[in-house]
Amino acid sequence: MFTSSAELQSSLLNIIAISDTETTIIDENQLRSSLIDKLIYTAVFADDEALKKEARSLIRKIARATGAISSSIKNIYFAIGEGKIPTTFTTPAINVRFLTYDTAQIIFSLMMKNNMGTVVFEIARSEIDYTNQRPDEYAVSILAAAIKVGYKGPIYMQGDHFQFSARRFKEDPTTETNKIKALINEAIGADFLNIDIDASTLVDLEKPTQDEQQQTNYKVTSELTEYIRSLEPKGTTISVGAEIGHIGGKNSTPEELSAFMDGYNKIVPGNMIGISKISVQTGSSHGGIPLPDGTVAKVNIDFSVIEKTGMVARDIYHLGGVVQHGASTLPNELFDHFPKAKTLEIHLATGFQNIVYDTMPQTLKDQMYAWVEANCQSEWDEKLTKEQNIYKTRKKAIGPFKKQAWMLTEEEKKPIKEQLEKQLEFLFEKLNTFNTKAVVEQYV
Repeated sequence: MFTSSAELQSSLLNIIAISDTETTIIDENQLRSSLIDKLIYTAVFADDEALKKEARSLIRKIARATGAISSSIKNIYFAIGEGKIPTTFTTPAINVRFLTYDTAQIIFSLMMKNNMGTVVFEIARSEIDYTNQRPDEYAVSILAAAIKVGYKGPIYMQGDHFQFSARRFKEDPTTETNKIKALINEAIGADFLNIDIDASTLVDLEKPTQDEQQQTNYKVTSELTEYIRSLEPKGTTISVGAEIGHIGGKNSTPEELSAFMDGYNKIVPGNMIGISKISVQTGSSHGGIPLPDGTVAKVNIDFSVIEKTGMVARDIYHLGGVVQHGASTLPNELFDHFPKAKTLEIHLATGFQNIVYDTMPQTLKDQMYAWVEANCQSEWDEKLTKEQNIYKTRKKAIGPFKKQAWMLTEEEKKPIKEQLEKQLEFLFEKLNTFNTKAVVEQYV
C-alpha cells in the first residue's frame, strides 16, 4: 500500500505512462504482478482521502487502457427477449460481500477459462452499509481484479435491490424516494450501468385488484426509470430491472406480472426505453432459513413460476425474462433447473459468504462472532437458538472486519479461494454459462 502521492507516482515509472488524453501500459507483467495490488489496497484502505481518490482514478484509467470496460447488459437482455439469443443459459449475478478483490479475480479467471459471456457483479442497498463498500470502492475493486488477471471485455456492475422501505415510504414517500435517487446517482457516478429498482415492498395485496396492488410499485419504478435515463452517460443505455414479488413473500403469478407491466407501460414515456428484466418470487428467501444448529433448511423452489412468468415477460413484453433472487443457499442439485426453466438471471450472495466463514482462520472467525454477539443482540430473536441468531446477523461483521480479511496472508486465503473457485465453477457450469461469449458479444 502506498503512503504518499509521490511514492505512488514514482512506482509508475517504466510500467504506465499517463498524459492528459491517454494512458499507456508499458509493462503489463509488472502492472499485474505487483503494482495493481498496491493500488487497490491504497484505494480501499489509505488514510489520506486524496491519496485514496488518486489511486481509484488511476485504476479506472488503467482498466480502460487494458480493455476492462464497465458496460450495460441491456442489449443482451433485449436480444434474448426478441428471440435473437437463445434462452439456454442463466446469467449469474453475484453479490461480493467478502474479499471483493480476491473473489472477483476468481470470477474473471473462470470467465476467461470457460469462454463465459455474462456475469454480473452487484451490491445491494443494504449490503453497501454492512459490508462498508460504497459503490465507488466496490467498482474499483472489481476493475482492479480484472486488471490483475488480464481480463479484457465488458464488466457488468449492478446496483442490486435498490429497495424501498415500506415503513419509511408510508411515513414520507418523498424523502424515501429521494434517498433511492441519491443512491442511484452515486452508483451511476461510480460507473454502475445496471440498476435494479425494488419497489416490491410497496405492493399491497389487500387491495381488491391486481392493478391496484401493483400500482405504487409501477408508479415509483416508472419515476425512477425516468430518473436513471436522465443521468445516463452519453451513448449508454443503462439496464433497469424491476421487481413484482417481495423475496420471502407469496409466489408471483403471470397475472401480477401483466398488471405491473401494463401499468408501467402506460406511465413510461413512449420514447423512453423501459426495464429489461423483472424479478419474481418463487419460494426462496434471502440468506436461507437457519435451523436450530445453524445449518440452512432446504427450500422448495416453484420452477413453474419462472416458466410461466418468464414466458409472459418474453413473449408479450419482450423483456429478457425473469430473475431469481435468494438462490445461493439452495441445494446444488437444483441449479441446472434454472436454465431449463429459462431463468434470465439468478442472484447469488449468502452461499459465498458462508464459504468464507467456513474456511477462514478460526481466530478471525472467533473475533467476528464475538463482535456479533456484542453488537447485534438487539436484532436477535429470542425464539431462535444462539447459532441461528449468529447465522442471521453475522453478515453485519463483514464491514468492521473488512481490513482484517483483506490482510490475511495468501496461505490463510488459500482454502477460502479454493472453495470459492470450486463452487463458482460448479454453479457457472450448472447455469450453462460456459462457451456463451461468442453468442452474446455481438450485442455488447
